Amino acid sequence: MSLGMIIFLILLGLLLFIIEFMLIPGITIAGIGGAICMIAGIVLAFTTHGTGTGLAVLGGTSLLLIVATVLMLRSGTWKKFMLRTAIDGKVDNIGSEEGKVKPGDRGVTVTRLAPGGKVLVNGEYFEAKSIDILVDPRQEIEVIRIEDNKVIVKPISK
Repeated sequence: MSLGMIIFLILLGLLLFIIEFMLIPGITIAGIGGAICMIAGIVLAFTTHGTGTGLAVLGGTSLLLIVATVLMLRSGTWKKFMLRTAIDGKVDNIGSEEGKVKPGDRGVTVTRLAPGGKVLVNGEYFEAKSIDILVDPRQEIEVIRIEDNKVIVKPISK
């Protein structure tokens, strides 16, 4: 094998690694192919041109990989691929300040509260939690308190 073929394999491997890092996330055919090409180029250098040339190719390939990695990380290329949106949403808080539901309101369970489930209070559906007991569907309940995004309820005894 000629030295040109060895250089071609190593450069092809480097190109496939760059494609792997920049375009295709994860471990895919490009990354595996890049590793195979580089290893094949290094092994060919050792077997066809001797130990001295093999070590030179190994050192050059290592240096080339380090330089390419540093350039990829230092350039603004990664910023083009990064997601820069901030998540500013949060779970819908149920509060008495909105007037949707307040302690003392009455409603009915939609699903079984074991201890969590859905209730219908003042014509709106809410996530609810019962106090230490199971409540069957279509049972009347009373709102005890409101904690962030859950309505704490108790069944109404008849």
